[in-house]
Amino acid sequence: MKILAISGSLRTQSSNTLLLQVAAQFAPEGMSVTLYQGLGELPHFNPDLDDERLPEKVKEFRALLAAADGVLISSPEYAHGIPGSLKNALDWLVSDVEFVGKPVVLINSSASDAEHAMAQLTEVLKTMSARILFCASLRGAVVRRALEDQQNISDSEVIETLRAGLNAFVDN
Repeated sequence: MKILAISGSLRTQSSNTLLLQVAAQFAPEGMSVTLYQGLGELPHFNPDLDDERLPEKVKEFRALLAAADGVLISSPEYAHGIPGSLKNALDWLVSDVEFVGKPVVLINSSASDAEHAMAQLTEVLKTMSARILFCASLRGAVVRRALEDQQNISDSEVIETLRAGLNAFVDN
């Protein structure tokens, strides 16, 4: 089983990216988690280019998504919403049939639970016909407290929750 992990943060020392890296380390046997690294390289969404002129970076992104059995998204909250770079990436997927019905697990490390960003992300993904696995989603201050020097996550509860989230892909 292949999972595509997308961090909504472009920061070098992003706690959201760290969560995805840790999740990849604890993936169950037979599952691979690939961290998408090209979020900041995607061009601004332009529906006029969503044809034979589709930019190469978008083609690569869509190919990774098409090959994935599920998507793991970790996003911060900026100004009560999802970061523009993440919304831009999702906009490129609106007309991509490969995303329809794709199971998605949402996680974040915001100390404030990123309530607005999670609501916005949920609305966008539901509109795009993604299948959000709410039972496996992880968010909040407990995750933030578990981060140690942006190097690793030591909290066994968070690690077990990440594992459960990944196992939800297998079960769904």
